[in-house]
Amino acid sequence: MNIHIFTSLYLLIQALIIPIVISSTIHVNTCRSYCGNITIDYPFALQYGCGHPGFRDLLFCMNDVLMFHISSGSYRVLEIDYAYQALTLHDPHLSTCDTIVLGGKGNGFAVEPWREPYMNPTADNVFMLIGCSARSPLFQGFPGKHLPCRNVSGMGCEEYYDCPAWDLVGHRKVGPGSYGSGPPECCALAFEAIKSINLTKLECEGYSSAYSLAPLKMDGPNGWSYGIRVKYSVQENDDFCHACEATGGTCGYGSDGIRQMCMCGNYNSTSNCDSVKSSSSRRTWSMGSALTGFSMGMLVWMTGNQI
Repeated sequence: MNIHIFTSLYLLIQALIIPIVISSTIHVNTCRSYCGNITIDYPFALQYGCGHPGFRDLLFCMNDVLMFHISSGSYRVLEIDYAYQALTLHDPHLSTCDTIVLGGKGNGFAVEPWREPYMNPTADNVFMLIGCSARSPLFQGFPGKHLPCRNVSGMGCEEYYDCPAWDLVGHRKVGPGSYGSGPPECCALAFEAIKSINLTKLECEGYSSAYSLAPLKMDGPNGWSYGIRVKYSVQENDDFCHACEATGGTCGYGSDGIRQMCMCGNYNSTSNCDSVKSSSSRRTWSMGSALTGFSMGMLVWMTGNQI
């Protein structure tokens, strides 16, 4: 056989070895994904096994619309702010300044007990409960007991009563101290005050929710941002994920849905990618060296036979 054939064979083997070695040292984050114009990244994920276990089975992408699902219902995700660790949610049955939705249709907001350490509405998010029954837990002990209703970040029912939507529904407009013999038509409070916004249990007809993004006073209820602003947190010091990402891995969790895992390409680690990288690298270079040695040996042998 002509030596040129083996020279070509040697070059071909080298061309195959180099991509194998390079690919063994590069890891692509397969957990990062997109839904519409929203990026889904740690601690969230759309794929099972990706992200933090406290946020599993939470987000779903339907026709490029990102949905957030908890025990109280499904909400559309308008934004994920990774810098401030917050999500902005929209409930289609949420009352605003232009429309008041009654009939107990709204989701409110309540998470599963095991999710409570990981997410709750922000402290500057006000919930305004509308048309609650006198039997509501909110008003137990009324009128002798002090009501939990109060303004949150400068937003409350007194201003909300000025919205044009109240003219359309024909409900009573009353201000603080004007309750008479019955409870107020609207009761504003922070999520922390009752820990769960459940319209059925609270015996309320509807609700509104607004949040503040700045310390500046907004120009009345027409200028409020309506929606639910949720603060999320991984809680514990997330050294595991930081170490995983620092070594080129992607944070995820095991098949039990609890234990955190570091995904390192074709391998998973319970710590980080350094251990699997070293063994994988040795195997890759050993295979590359063997192929190189074989091709060089064949080339020398053929050269000797040609002399």
